[in-house]
Amino acid sequence: MHGVLLLDKPVGLSSNDALQKAKRLYRAEKAGHTGTLDPLASGLLPLCFGAATKFSQASLDADKRYLATLTLGQTRRGGDLEGEVLQTRPVNVTRADVEAACARFTGVIEQTPPMHSALKHEGKALYEYARAGVEVEREARRVTIHAIDIVEGDHQRWRLDVRCSKGTYIRTLAEDIGEALGCGAHLAALRRTGSGALTLDRAVTLEALETMDEAQRDAQLLPADALLADCPEVRLGAEDAARFLAGMRRRLSLADAPQVRVFGPEPKAFLGSAHIVAGELISTRLLSPTEVQGLVAERTA
Repeated sequence: MHGVLLLDKPVGLSSNDALQKAKRLYRAEKAGHTGTLDPLASGLLPLCFGAATKFSQASLDADKRYLATLTLGQTRRGGDLEGEVLQTRPVNVTRADVEAACARFTGVIEQTPPMHSALKHEGKALYEYARAGVEVEREARRVTIHAIDIVEGDHQRWRLDVRCSKGTYIRTLAEDIGEALGCGAHLAALRRTGSGALTLDRAVTLEALETMDEAQRDAQLLPADALLADCPEVRLGAEDAARFLAGMRRRLSLADAPQVRVFGPEPKAFLGSAHIVAGELISTRLLSPTEVQGLVAERTA
């Protein structure tokens, strides 16, 4: 079985636990997720099965979109609702104040990864050190915040629509906005609504999957190239397709492109990803001939 499932992960479940539940439902031999979503967070978690796992990096590298709920006036250990209260301050802000604070963090910024994160230090996740009460020195990382828009809010509680690059820590962003407002803040809730071209509106919950029969569950799967949906498509004839699958470069009259999806002549015959440089199609990640045949059989069944 090959494909991509857009899962609406619930709060309280780790990304790996959600993956294992879905894997059992589909009886899949090979599966993986496309980047950790904290147990505190809900929302879009693309899961890959079979050949689609080869392209999970595309979703890992993609821009993300979140609905973040901030509670002003209270800072907490770890920066989210689960941590103990560290400080409480009065809140006296207007919508214009929040908009101005958000604008300060739009663009290329530097963030120091929080201790309560999965980032590794000497082979251990930072949250393991945090749980042991150990503070580790972290280097600031550069990320890009494309936009922060206010969805709704009043006084202490504000809901923000955040579009950002990979590697952005929303709880850190929430704390920084709170400090910019002079009252502090923590992340009360987080929901991922987008990853690259993939959006939450097509996602399905585990509860819904459990009520479906096998055919209904299979119908939820997107094709293996779904993680590359925003990349241009290149279609090859039979001879060029065979040579491309063998790892050979193909000369084409096409403009340079950092990443494209490559298909053979059969319907839905996804061959892999590639890039185009000086008119040459150069493979990046290839499927095996057996995987290609499996995809064609599945999508035409």
